[in-house]
Amino acid sequence: MPPFQKDDVISYQEMCMAEGLSLQRGMNFRPAGINTSVLLMSVRPGAPYADRVEEEGRVLIYEGHDVARTRDAPDAKAFDQPLVSPSGAPTQNVLFLEAAERAKRGVAPPERVRVYQKVRQGIWVFAGIFALLDAWMEQSGRRSVFKFKLVLDEAGSDVPLPSVGDLAHTRVIPPHVRLEVWRRDKGRCVKCGSTENLHFDHIIAYSRGGTSLVAENIQLLCARHNLEKRDSLV
Repeated sequence: MPPFQKDDVISYQEMCMAEGLSLQRGMNFRPAGINTSVLLMSVRPGAPYADRVEEEGRVLIYEGHDVARTRDAPDAKAFDQPLVSPSGAPTQNVLFLEAAERAKRGVAPPERVRVYQKVRQGIWVFAGIFALLDAWMEQSGRRSVFKFKLVLDEAGSDVPLPSVGDLAHTRVIPPHVRLEVWRRDKGRCVKCGSTENLHFDHIIAYSRGGTSLVAENIQLLCARHNLEKRDSLV
């Protein structure tokens, strides 16, 4: 398991080192034979896929991936998202789809997925561990695309997930809030200006009623100042 806590800010190199992979694609079903999967996502303007978040970040709707661009197919958005690769092997789309269908049939637990969200070029945030609960295909313009529904495993374990309506509040920091805070704090710890080992921190702790839903209650702290703050609250 990568040594990250939820909302840790990391570099692309740190993400790859922790996963033991050169993450060149967004969808990675059980890479290197491990029993969890990895998704990379972005909700920034101009992102290549229509990923979105719902329920203040507890639910992700992740879009499947396109055919590879080739000389014969320079516009990947003109083609249905693929079921098989040029070699005839199932695509990542299909591997995730089949995992979701196994969970829906009750023959396997939901696939656990580590999700990373892109903040800007080379900078990512560990969004947490999610459970893959559903998958389908839908029309997007003139083509078919895959959609995958994932729900945050807030317990970080295999215990049954609460329904989305069970929680009126959430400690999850929505992507748009993370982006606003990153820009406001200029990618630096607000205490010392460090750009290393950053973490999105609640100014008023969630356990004390602080909200995750507005940038005014979120700040960037380095690991040292984040730890000092935690110690001061004990």
